[in-house]
Amino acid sequence: MATTTDATRERIIDAAEECFGRFGVAKTTVEDIAAAAKLSRATVYRSISGGRDELILAVVVRELHRFLDRLAERLRRERSVPEAIVEGTLDAIEYVRSAPTIAHFLVPEAAGHMQAAVAGAAEPVLSLCCDYVRPYFEQAQRQRTLRPDIDVEGTVEFLFRIITSLIVMDRDRDDDGLRRFLRTYVVPVIAAP
Repeated sequence: MATTTDATRERIIDAAEECFGRFGVAKTTVEDIAAAAKLSRATVYRSISGGRDELILAVVVRELHRFLDRLAERLRRERSVPEAIVEGTLDAIEYVRSAPTIAHFLVPEAAGHMQAAVAGAAEPVLSLCCDYVRPYFEQAQRQRTLRPDIDVEGTVEFLFRIITSLIVMDRDRDDDGLRRFLRTYVVPVIAAP
């Protein structure tokens, strides 16, 4: 049996992203994805052994890479840890809400599918986020602008949970209201006094 190339896998993920957008996550089948990729179902199953759940996760992780590239650029520009926390969080919320790829996963009918796909992937996703922010985190600790008693993994998890809750439980705050909230409740947990 021939091994699947990276190009074939990317083609399948592209097709999955397209189908999730066209049919919705709940209604997309592996057959839909195979047809969109112009591949046989067998090729899709060989390439993506975890089926739809693996495809959902692959689409989300690819979008996460795009966001983390953008976040890394922002962190290089930010001069203050509090502003990096506040503006990075706002950027993450806006990115998720406006990214069409992610928006398909935030509708109610996708919730069960998303939960199943992401349940076993929390650790790799958090690890990926940590890999991106670790250099900035370590530099801030050397400069004594972050609390010395916290670690990058715990901080990324904390921010991930904050961002997720702010996306899911929108309280109709404008950007300035959200900035005030973050400066009051989140920044003091992470930044050095």
